[in-house]
Amino acid sequence: MLNKYPLWKNLLVIFVILLAALYALPNIYGEDPAVQISADRQATVDASTLDLVRETLKSEDISPKSVALEEEQVLVRLSSDKEQLQAREALNKRLGEHYIVALNLAPTTPGWLKSIGAEPMKLGLDLRGGVHFLMEIDMNEAMRKILDGMKDTIRSSLREERIRYTNVGVEDNAINVELRSDEDFQQAEAYLDGRYQGYQMLADAETNTIRMQMTEQKLAETRDYAVSQNITIMRNRVNELGVAEPVIQRQGANRIVVELPGVQDTARAKEILGATATLEFRLVDTENDVRDAVNGRVPFGSELLPSRNGGPQLLKEDVILTGDHIVNAGVGYDEYNRPQVNIELDGVGGDKMSLATKDNVGQPMATVFMEYESTGERDAEGNLQFNKKAEVVSVATIQSRLGSSFRITGVGPQEAQNLSLLLRAGALIAPIQIVEERTVGPSLGQQNIDAGTQAIIWGLVLVLLFMVLYYRKFGIVADVALATNIILIIGVMSMIPGATLTLPGMAGIVLTVGMAVDANVLIFERIREEIRAKRSPQQAIHHGYDSALSTIADANITTLIAAIILFAVGNGPVKGFAITLAIGIITSMFTAIVGTRAIVNSIWGGKRLSKLSI
Repeated sequence: MLNKYPLWKNLLVIFVILLAALYALPNIYGEDPAVQISADRQATVDASTLDLVRETLKSEDISPKSVALEEEQVLVRLSSDKEQLQAREALNKRLGEHYIVALNLAPTTPGWLKSIGAEPMKLGLDLRGGVHFLMEIDMNEAMRKILDGMKDTIRSSLREERIRYTNVGVEDNAINVELRSDEDFQQAEAYLDGRYQGYQMLADAETNTIRMQMTEQKLAETRDYAVSQNITIMRNRVNELGVAEPVIQRQGANRIVVELPGVQDTARAKEILGATATLEFRLVDTENDVRDAVNGRVPFGSELLPSRNGGPQLLKEDVILTGDHIVNAGVGYDEYNRPQVNIELDGVGGDKMSLATKDNVGQPMATVFMEYESTGERDAEGNLQFNKKAEVVSVATIQSRLGSSFRITGVGPQEAQNLSLLLRAGALIAPIQIVEERTVGPSLGQQNIDAGTQAIIWGLVLVLLFMVLYYRKFGIVADVALATNIILIIGVMSMIPGATLTLPGMAGIVLTVGMAVDANVLIFERIREEIRAKRSPQQAIHHGYDSALSTIADANITTLIAAIILFAVGNGPVKGFAITLAIGIITSMFTAIVGTRAIVNSIWGGKRLSKLSI
């Protein structure tokens, strides 16, 4: 029989719509201003923490809606933004440095919806408020640090093999090894050939020089590694700042986008995220005179650095250990109540420190504080230029063989706090510079939400009126499909992990409202043509849907391809627009073709009709 769906197909349409409506439902519930408390490695969140939080809030005359322990975190729901800020300040003072107090917006979704994984859509920075940073990595310094590490590895290997060399240096993404004699050259050539993957060996017998050149594949892998490592460290730093639901992602070859919803203290965020501080531990050169080095006669294998506790220090160039091996750092105080940073190393770092200090008991070891500052200039390849600033923080005599735990002194209280935070989060593999910064206030975010919602409502109302006035009862069917389409978009957006609704995303929904009825317009116009061609109403409906299908598919598939390209090559707002547009295209095809056909079949299908209200 014409225009009749089988029962299973009707049930499938109903199931899809109900499922989307169920997952869209959490978005009608509001959010509470909240404070979220978690702990670092040196503390735990338990029932005693919960009691301390309640006691602190009571002492500040703050009446929370609820205080609960959820997944090793304390979540405090409050009545207003003012109470939220007041609670964070009070809890920060009371709990201390080992607890992270983050501002958050806690959904008021009922428990039965949470139990099936139904959560409201995440809102982007332009809707919720916060700060946006675009950061650029110094790739030249990243390459230099990686090559320096390889240089030290080759030096150690040659010493172990008793192969004599005059110099091992870095130049133009390559390591140059200068050997002392023809015999040393032949031994080094045989030893180094094929030993290090990603490096191409070029040997020059005339000058007894071997050049270890990075391959193009190794160069690309190294750059990707530098970006991915910096992204990981940025995530650690954001966690230390205590920001809920941050967005940290790569943009292009050497840039990182960091968005921190709810953060309004941009100075603190910039200080921590943009900081390039790390530590190096080196032995002091006691064999040469510092005064000679000050006069310009710096001995080979040594480096003269300024010291914050007096005159310059002459240090050996070889680095015992860098901040990469630090797994934890915290602020403490020595026996004279002076601030210090207590450091714990990973297994590799502990072995390196133990090996280096074993044969140097009684020798002075320096702690070098390293920072990079952008010059604001770029090189020929367009990369930002950085100046390295190195300063000796402290010099201490190695009293005994050191292991995985030790301390550094000579830092002020605030510097100790910041340094411990940065070292806990990890040292950046390469310097990074904030090249773009935007702040969106929470009130502006709410204005964006209101403006976007009004645009969607007015667009929807106008389209609904047009369809009813022009297509009559069939227009009502299209309106039902259009309303269902909005529910489907919201439901799908809520189900996708990590999907975020932005202001351009709301623009995508507005565009979808207009585009969603295109398919119905094509179908209804085709039905009217069939009626004018003297076909029966049932035949007109059947041919109208079948004939318009290929045109609808062509139009929507080409738009979907454009949306996919926008998502692939775009960033930030463009991606948000592309996601909602793509989802809207898919859901509108479902509602316009399958959904309206199900309604039309249920109302008019299989009946003797003399005319249609179209």
